[in-house]
Amino acid sequence: MPTPDSAEYLAKKAFYDKILTIYGRNAVLEALRDETLTIHKLHLSRSNQASSQLKKMQTIAKKRNIEIVYHDKAALSRISKNAKQDQGVALDLIWEQYVDEEAFAANHSSYRLIALDGIHNPQNLGMIIRSCAAGNIDGIILPAKNSAKISPLVIKASAGTLFRIPIIKTNDLAATLRFFKQQPAALYTLSSHARQNYRDQNYAERTIFILGNESEGVSQEVEKLSDLSIAIPMNRGVESLNVAVTASLLAFL
Repeated sequence: MPTPDSAEYLAKKAFYDKILTIYGRNAVLEALRDETLTIHKLHLSRSNQASSQLKKMQTIAKKRNIEIVYHDKAALSRISKNAKQDQGVALDLIWEQYVDEEAFAANHSSYRLIALDGIHNPQNLGMIIRSCAAGNIDGIILPAKNSAKISPLVIKASAGTLFRIPIIKTNDLAATLRFFKQQPAALYTLSSHARQNYRDQNYAERTIFILGNESEGVSQEVEKLSDLSIAIPMNRGVESLNVAVTASLLAFL
């Protein structure tokens, strides 16, 4: 059995760290049809009733030489982690763009990143990903906790762009931001109360924009790491923008 520090163990861990499991019949079928995606396994519940969708999944999987694994309903729900919405199907994708901060920094000498702090709405997350992929953002820092999870709704809202931009995983957003600050990177928080116009800044080669949720903003721990708080000026008494709209404006600076 490989030890936790063996090359075999580390290689296996690195492989499974890049696995993204999605669920739901529409999402799984769309992913199977997308030949740009690398797929590891298709999981099906033995209790599924025959349907045209399931038949299409099985046909595509066999054509693409994707392993199909059959489970009882309870086992399938443990894989999907969403028994109420998985509809008896799950799919393991190999997400090459899912990296940690060290791997990202090793391959980028300059960058603009957006870090998300407490963004819980999956549609907002999906739209943020889409704007960042389309614009001048090199990656998104996404916490594993206190954040919307990658789900079929996020993938749909991103219009499939989730797999086109690096997503930097973190279990501790503040620690990851401290790592980038040592690169060094300049950290900017967005706030409607800030006096500095976001258009007037001379941004560094390594810049991170930190977006908090609309009701509470950026957390105090993260705010303390910020080099400057900036604002998007607004007219007609409008106090704030949807966080996805804010991300879009930053993406096309």
